[in-house]
Amino acid sequence: MTKPRLIIYVQNLLGIGHLRRAAGVSRAAVNKGFDVAFVSGGIPINELDVGGATFHQIPPVRALDGDFKILVDEKNQPIDDRWRDKRRQALLELFDKIQPKILLTELFPFGRRQFRFELIPLLEKAKAASWQPRVVCSMRDILVTKPRHDRNLEIAETLDTFYDKILVHGDQNIISLSDTFPLEKRISHLIEYTGYVLTPEHIGDTGEGGTGEVIVSAGGGAVGYETFPKLFKLRDKVSINNIPWRFVTGPHMPLEIYKELKRKESKYAIVERSRPDLPAVIGRATLSISQAGYNTIAEILNSGTPAVVVPYEGGVETEQRLRSDLLAKRSLLQVVDEKKLNAQTLDKAMCQALKITPPKKLDISLDGAMATSDALWALL
Repeated sequence: MTKPRLIIYVQNLLGIGHLRRAAGVSRAAVNKGFDVAFVSGGIPINELDVGGATFHQIPPVRALDGDFKILVDEKNQPIDDRWRDKRRQALLELFDKIQPKILLTELFPFGRRQFRFELIPLLEKAKAASWQPRVVCSMRDILVTKPRHDRNLEIAETLDTFYDKILVHGDQNIISLSDTFPLEKRISHLIEYTGYVLTPEHIGDTGEGGTGEVIVSAGGGAVGYETFPKLFKLRDKVSINNIPWRFVTGPHMPLEIYKELKRKESKYAIVERSRPDLPAVIGRATLSISQAGYNTIAEILNSGTPAVVVPYEGGVETEQRLRSDLLAKRSLLQVVDEKKLNAQTLDKAMCQALKITPPKKLDISLDGAMATSDALWALL
């Protein structure tokens, strides 16, 4: 029996959260029985596990900063129309070659508007294809809010025209798409919640470290280079400093920052590059301090550990702040503004977080990858 073909298109621009989440979906889809073509448009990263999928790298691009206004290629040259034509052609040729039963676009059309130059032609090709492939949007739990009604209308119209399903990788009882997308009712018939998609690094338990500690983590570390060293310096200035603090920088924290913190390591300020068992470490901790990325928040909610978050708000990014504020309203964590982070604000938030007794461990699904593969299979 021929396996049904699935194309997963993902474009990461700054961090790697989108790429890792899509890779988790890829692995689950392969296990389900799909022949997966994983199409990546971002700068390649090492050791990305896409399961048994065939990896296709189209001409890579990244954003220079959090404003996402300047996109550059692998040689750090700004992209131009010639580059766009080349990449669009490569993507369309891949589609014709693979002829998928399902085309999945990660985040688009809710985001990645800069790539309409290739994605709208791709969607038009899929709609016109004789084998009638299904088209699916795969997205995280929360959107960067768009204040312009015309942009939101454009998103809804694109979904109405081309898409068969929207798979939201979150829990509706915690954060609903209606919280961050004002036209949610118009597309509600397409929406299905899958639960959170966690990546393979976020499994396992060494049984060591974390118990009774304050765990400070920065996800992958790509956007924690300012906040993380500041938290390290603040440790001695807050009231809860008589227990060990474990600082996990993440593999993408600039190496010079990691080395500098490592030089200052002490009995009560432990510094590690990464922890494969970070969820278990957080689960054993007295308190978690982190940013508010997708994976980290899912792990915190699942662990029930009291938490303080300092959401990343660089450039035009509002995702982490929106997620944090929505969860703070439900008394699930405490938020400290990145620009107002000091000993007083941090100490107050830590004390408030520890007053929530017992911790609110939530029954949330972390099997979003499997649920996504089931939903895709059902479309067949």
